[in-house]
Amino acid sequence: MTLLDPPPETTAAALRGQLVRHLTESGSLRTEPWRAAVEAVPRHEFLREGFFEPVPGSAPTAWRPVSADADGWLGRCYTDESLVTQIAGTIVPGDIRGEILRAPTSSSTMPSLVVRMLEELEVEDGDQVLEIGTGTGWSTGLLCHRLGDERVTSVEVDPDVSRRAAAALGTCGRFPELVVGDGLAGHEDGAPYDRLIATCGVLELPRAWIGQTRPGGTVLATLCGWLYSSELARLTVEGDGVARGRFLGGRISFMLARPQLPPPLGMLPDMDTGDERVARLGPDVLDDWDARFVAQLAAPRAQHVRLTRDGRTEHVVLDVAAGDWAALTQDGPHWTVRQGGANRLWDAVEDHVLRWRADDAPTVEHFAIAVTPDAQTITWPTGR
Repeated sequence: MTLLDPPPETTAAALRGQLVRHLTESGSLRTEPWRAAVEAVPRHEFLREGFFEPVPGSAPTAWRPVSADADGWLGRCYTDESLVTQIAGTIVPGDIRGEILRAPTSSSTMPSLVVRMLEELEVEDGDQVLEIGTGTGWSTGLLCHRLGDERVTSVEVDPDVSRRAAAALGTCGRFPELVVGDGLAGHEDGAPYDRLIATCGVLELPRAWIGQTRPGGTVLATLCGWLYSSELARLTVEGDGVARGRFLGGRISFMLARPQLPPPLGMLPDMDTGDERVARLGPDVLDDWDARFVAQLAAPRAQHVRLTRDGRTEHVVLDVAAGDWAALTQDGPHWTVRQGGANRLWDAVEDHVLRWRADDAPTVEHFAIAVTPDAQTITWPTGR
């Protein structure tokens, strides 16, 4: 560093100011308390161990590490992008040289999504908040700045991720209650909470989250399925223990909670068997985000894969645990579907999507969600 170079603290503060302006102009950052939090909590302190970046042109995606002493590292920490911090459940940037072809398992979520969710949480002074998924700890730090350390509890399933977050938070002078455990179980010892926010996707809202949120309190979480269309939902917990709310739109996507990751496909069934018919809908229906979300309601534990057999592309929708499957192939202008197992997956998908279309295909932000002690239901308006 020369005498003319600004100290890193000054540069980081300037970068935070630029990020605040960007988030404000984009509409993600809307209120002064959260604006002050983003200005005060240094995101780069939560990325000191580096991050991974995708290798351009790689398919499947390969990742390479970016260390904290790399050129441009500090600036990247203040871009509005998600930065992968762990691969394959254990591997961090300092563990490898070169490239890695494994799936990301932890990240620092893009700032615009973090602050949008914090704004949507609608906290008030004095609220007790439970955060599911500590991750790097930056969002935890923002909550601490807004509410005070003693009002924030954050649960992380990975002890190493939690340890790194605790160190970064301590560097920033923040000491919330950090819990290592299954976030799907919440944290009963600190209940009831006024607000619960989840930074991972879930197939269904855990009943524990509803039970640990006081009547009138808010649960904010992303609902997903294994077809990977997901949306952010905000629910209010009512006095009878039922939570009701709506989806907020925006096509929010998070990594699924680890206990809810899809199982390996294993050996595929014999797809030359089964019942065959002309399909009412082709697999291209799954290319549309809203239609895929509707399809997912019919088959939340189905996975979609593309295979090449005999020079033809075959689309397979498969529920591994149930043993149900549907295989679609194009036959001239039509699609043919073969199905096997106890349930006809593609029948259910077609029924849902066609009924949704008959109701004028409302977008997902018009859908309602209700969670009772017995079931989770998602509905859309009819007769529009």
